[in-house]
Order: sequence, then structure tokens, then C-alpha cells
Amino acid sequence: MGNARLHSIHIHPVKAFRSLPLRKVVVEPWGPAGDRRWMLVDDRGKVVTQRRHPRLALAAAELLPGGGVRLSAPGREPVTVGVPAPGCTVHVELFGTKVEAVPAGDDAVHAWCSALLGTAVRLVHLDDPATRRPVDPRFALPGETVSFADGYPLLLTTTASLDGLNSLIAGGRHAAEGPLPMNRFRPNVVVEGTAPWEEEKWTRVTIGEVVFRVAKPSARCVVTTTDQKTGRHGKEPLHALAARRQPGGELLFGQNLVPLSPGTIRVGDPVEAA
Repeated sequence: MGNARLHSIHIHPVKAFRSLPLRKVVVEPWGPAGDRRWMLVDDRGKVVTQRRHPRLALAAAELLPGGGVRLSAPGREPVTVGVPAPGCTVHVELFGTKVEAVPAGDDAVHAWCSALLGTAVRLVHLDDPATRRPVDPRFALPGETVSFADGYPLLLTTTASLDGLNSLIAGGRHAAEGPLPMNRFRPNVVVEGTAPWEEEKWTRVTIGEVVFRVAKPSARCVVTTTDQKTGRHGKEPLHALAARRQPGGELLFGQNLVPLSPGTIRVGDPVEAA
């Protein structure tokens, strides 16, 4: 894979909102700077995602200087929220894990998000990613933490594996749904110049000046069936991924990464893996 390069970079300032492409990003121990430091929770404090609210795919969050965000969605006036002042935290739940977070300080933002989804939600901020949420201890080294990402600091995919997956879709029962774009998988980093599925063998990746360890393959869920432009559901890619699954195994696409060193990565950076 001597010609492998970083094809694109994506962050999600608010978890479950559409992705924001970047040309470069600072990689912090818990993930790309600005990635998934905000999320929505329901009236019980549980995370709100596209799994139950695919309409979130239509919402966008622009990252502002200082860590605030500007939220927008079709048919709605944008709203801006700054990082809340340090203060009282609330208990929130992210896929069974309890986390402390700080609610946004502007009630108008909570009302905006609630109106978007037609149900009561609150916007919360991860104030201290260095301490609030450990990486799953089954796949972590001591002291590793993560933002509001599903489980790991970064998600890597490759253009070659997407091409391979789209070939499977083209030959399957739901060929009319393909080819699928990469945004179905909501990665942080996309690599080009590899062989299809090559990343499944990697244990360590270097992108530019930053070294990552591969924690585990990424198990995919129903969110991948949601068109990120329309919010509508389909059948793929889960049917095609099932065709590659080992008996009793999960539906896998991409690799979860943990940075071993901080630094900046840029589109076009060389990628090396072992």
C-alpha cells in the first residue's frame, strides 16, 4: 500500500448531525478536535441518534471558534450556541454508559432541537473529554478516553472497500439502492490507494505525523441504511455486509482507531499500516 493517502477528513460537531468535511484537523487523545463534543439527549438523559430519529441526518452543525456550534436545518432559522460555562453537570447515558455532561445554557437551543424532532430533547456538551468517558476496557489501554463518538476516538474507512461493497450491492437483491456514498458510514478518516478490505488486517496506522492503534473493527447498525441527504431508510448496506459475515459474526465496515500520539493530519497525507 505504498501509494495510500488520506482521501478525506470528516467531523461531526453534534453527534448524529450530518458530517462536516475538513482539509486538516488536530488529532487529540480522544479524537479529532471538535468531533462529537455535543449531543442530544431525551427527557431521561439517553442519547438521541439517527437510529430512532433519521431526521437528524438533515441537520448540520458548523463548528465555531472556541467550540460553540451553529445549528441549521431545512426550513428553520439557524441558531448559535456557545460552550456553556463550567458548572453543574447532568448524568447522561450513551449506549449503556453513564457520562457527565453540561447542558447548553440557552433554552432557545433546546427548544430549537425539540422542534426539529417533534419531541423534547436537550443539547449537552462534553466539558472534559480527558476524564469523562473511558474507552471500552475490553479494547482499551489504560487512560484512553473518548468523546461522544459511539465507542472510539476515530473511525477509518477506505474507498477501495466501499467500491467492493458497492459491487456486492450491485449483484444483490437491492441493486437499485446502490452505489452508496461513504457518508452512510460516518467516518472520520477515509483512505485511498489500498486493496479492498485490506484495512481489516491492520493493527497500527500512521497518517502523516500521527500514529494510531487499531482497537477493533467497526460493527455497523441501521444508521447505515439511512440516506444522509433525505433521512429515508433502505435495505443496504446491511444485506451486502451480511453476505461477507462470518457465521455468527457482526456486520463490519471500517476500523476503530485510538491515537497513540497527538498531531495534525491533512488530506493528502501518506498512510502507512502494519
